[in-house]
Amino acid sequence: MKAFILAAGEGRRLRPLTDTLPKCLVPIDGTPLLSLWLTLLARHGVSDVLINMHHAHERLVEFVAGHRSGVRIELSYEPELLGSAGTVAANRAFVAGETDFLIVYSDVLTNADLTYLVERHRSHDFPMTIGVTPTDRPREKGTVVIDAAGRVVAFEEKAQAPRSNLANAGLYVARAPLFEMLETVRPTSGPFDFGHHVLPQLVPSLYAVPIEAFLLDIGTPEAYARAQTLWPRMNAPAPLAP
Repeated sequence: MKAFILAAGEGRRLRPLTDTLPKCLVPIDGTPLLSLWLTLLARHGVSDVLINMHHAHERLVEFVAGHRSGVRIELSYEPELLGSAGTVAANRAFVAGETDFLIVYSDVLTNADLTYLVERHRSHDFPMTIGVTPTDRPREKGTVVIDAAGRVVAFEEKAQAPRSNLANAGLYVARAPLFEMLETVRPTSGPFDFGHHVLPQLVPSLYAVPIEAFLLDIGTPEAYARAQTLWPRMNAPAPLAP
């Protein structure tokens, strides 16, 4: 199985830590976050990853040159940010012939059971499955309303009056028909984003899997500090919700 690791963000809220370091390489309990991702993906059967890069990309090239995880790594440099969906669309050839593939956000720290997420995705024929997790800041997230069968009936990106506290967790499984859909919703200019442009348009052909495992977006100094405290106790594999 193959996976996209979305890692080109500038990490502005984590400055000065990210002044000269990509956000995906910030240390978590002494280990680069990207190294944790590569270990998790390998554990769940991923053989190849494509990592997009932009800010301080030379540091990422150095990291990959010295890293050994058993996962083959392909790097894709973006002089201008393409956006999360833009990266996937531009690198369609990377997953040519794959039945399913993963898309993960590198600034998410998690021990989720990705195998279970893929299994749940294979239980339906929708183009995409997303992991979701409760949040206490729904106005700052993409939130979903799901029915009893797990189908997403509403997706709202940073809504002023969210109808749910279930947030997009930044863990996706997709299949080839997603690419045709991407071509129909691509904006004429600017970054092309899953949360703003794609997920709302996929409803109701979008499936959600609640995550009970540890999951934390480390994008702010406060969240990053929490990660340093919590991760040493949380880094054993944990299941998604059944």
